[in-house]
Amino acid sequence: MFSRRLVIAAMVTMGAAIGVVVAPGSAQTGAGDPQVLEAQLLRTYDAPDANQGVAVDRSSFYAVDNTTITKHDRDSGDPLLQFAGGPAFLHLDSGAVRQGKLYASHSNYNDRPMVSSLEVFDARSMRHIASHSFGIDRGSFTWVDRAPDGSWWGGFANYDRVPPGDSEPYGETVNTQVVWFDRDWQVAQAYTIPNEILDRFRPMSNSGGSWGPDGRLWLTGHDLGETYVMEAPPAGSELRWIATVKLPGVEGQGLAWDLTSKNATLWTIKRSTKQVLQFDVPWRQIEAQPADNGQVNGPGQFE
Repeated sequence: MFSRRLVIAAMVTMGAAIGVVVAPGSAQTGAGDPQVLEAQLLRTYDAPDANQGVAVDRSSFYAVDNTTITKHDRDSGDPLLQFAGGPAFLHLDSGAVRQGKLYASHSNYNDRPMVSSLEVFDARSMRHIASHSFGIDRGSFTWVDRAPDGSWWGGFANYDRVPPGDSEPYGETVNTQVVWFDRDWQVAQAYTIPNEILDRFRPMSNSGGSWGPDGRLWLTGHDLGETYVMEAPPAGSELRWIATVKLPGVEGQGLAWDLTSKNATLWTIKRSTKQVLQFDVPWRQIEAQPADNGQVNGPGQFE
């Protein structure tokens, strides 16, 4: 099992090693406030399945819809293969490609009780090859990605939105969690998201998450064109909000970092136009924010 200390050290060390300087186009709203930057759109692709999220590897990208995933050629944008799910597939969300396998989050949104699973595909053939059921769990499983240390993380979303025909919110947004899995896909640890970000998610929730080239976790909501750059806390359970990056034209949903080349790029979708978008992100401009880990007081210094 991966230790919490290892994961936190990886996130902090990679962020500090960047040695960044704030450049024009970035903003710091006040001492301790999250930095605000803006990404630049590089390219758009037409993709009819661009409704929930996207995954990417060196040669292809994968547009994700509720029950279908279409593999596209990165150079031409042409669709190559499509997986079309049977009756067991209800609501696919974000995806991540690692070592030739496409991992996709899946749930029964917006039925009750909330049931989730991880679905795995062969990225070359697009055949479904494995499944891990979480059963009735802590929310709707909306994203999955692998951290720099090799551990797997994911998001379980809850919503203030009341589904049609219901009288109660679908779990309440405040109950949304980011989790860290062990090698058996059991939850090893779970984290909450700052209330200020949850307010931006409402009445929906956390739709996407991906580990960036800076060793930080990048999250998105369901509707807004921005991503939130997070770090694990040195103590407690709430993720640290380091920065916000604006994503022009994006309407929330899943995201995926492409780390297969020297120049990492961020991939998202635009639901209203059924497009996949590729961005250049100024991640090197994100400043490290030292955590307040408390202090040890000697005699005469006690608070």
